[in-house]
Amino acid sequence: MKKQFLEEKWAIILSAGSSRRMGTQKLLLPYGSKTIIETVIDNVLNSSVDHVLVVLGSDHEKIRKRIGPRPVEVCHNQQHKQGMLSSVICGLRAIPPDAGAVLIFLGDQPGITPDVTNTIIEAYNDGPFGIVIPVYSHRRGHPLLIDRKYIREIENLDPEQGVRALRHHFPEDVLEVEVDESGILMDIDTPEDYKNRTS
Repeated sequence: MKKQFLEEKWAIILSAGSSRRMGTQKLLLPYGSKTIIETVIDNVLNSSVDHVLVVLGSDHEKIRKRIGPRPVEVCHNQQHKQGMLSSVICGLRAIPPDAGAVLIFLGDQPGITPDVTNTIIEAYNDGPFGIVIPVYSHRRGHPLLIDRKYIREIENLDPEQGVRALRHHFPEDVLEVEVDESGILMDIDTPEDYKNRTS
């Protein structure tokens, strides 16, 4: 059933990690003519999302400076060492209470194109599902789209399982969408990952 009221979509980009496995702040590494975080943000801004929020933590001042004048909101997760779920919750608390669906992006996935994001949003708009997950080659990736009705549920999730636990709690409300983009699976955690993505 196509949704009658298409509320504004927010993108939350999780960019608070300390990049321990990389040995340096990976989001500031070069990626093409930009840095990783700039590429991720620009890909999201070039999609059909209405607003973008970047959750910062480690090296927040350096990353904020690199973001520059881009039209995004920023929040600082002072509990970022508690894990990714803490950054998701920080972001959800920072967006307006009347926001529509939220898309969760990882700050180290520069291969997610605007077309993939738009496909996820269109699938949500066209159907009754409240959780939409892109799939490539039978593997689930990002961005994860979540209807605002689940925001309180997220705050009570097990940090060890994270947001993806929602699909186990509400399997009847999950839509998996096949996309032709392996970038939904590829984050950059190690020097080897970085070399493979930039060589």
